[in-house]
Amino acid sequence: QVQLVESGGGLVQAGGSLRLSCAASGRTFSIYAMDWFRQAPGKERELVAAISWNSGNTYHTDSVKGRFNISRDNTKNTVYLQMNSLKPEDTAVYYCAQETTAFIRRGTTPRAWGQGTQVTISS
Repeated sequence: QVQLVESGGGLVQAGGSLRLSCAASGRTFSIYAMDWFRQAPGKERELVAAISWNSGNTYHTDSVKGRFNISRDNTKNTVYLQMNSLKPEDTAVYYCAQETTAFIRRGTTPRAWGQGTQVTISS
C-alpha cells in the first residue's frame, strides 16, 4: 500500500509562490499517473493538475493555467506543484493522489491519497 505525504503548504500573500511536494513510499510510484486536488471550505474537491507516469502528458485546470506547474521526479518518488501568482481563491487543502493507470484519466477514483496540506493566501 503506497503512502503519500504532502509538504510545502503555508500562508503567503497574494502574488506569492509556494512549491508543494508529495513523497511516495514503495516501488510503484513511477508507473502511475499522479494528481493534485484541492478542496476549499464549503466546496467540492477539484482536480488541479495531473501528470502521466513519464511526464509526457500534463493537465492543469483552467483556473491555474499559466500559474501552476506539475512535475515529478521518479528517481525521488516525488511529485511537485509549483504555484506562482497565488490568489486568495487558491486557498484550500491540497491533496496529492495516485491514479490507477500510467496515463491521465480524469474522473476516475485515485488508488491512494495523501493527508493534505493547507495553503492559505492572504489578500
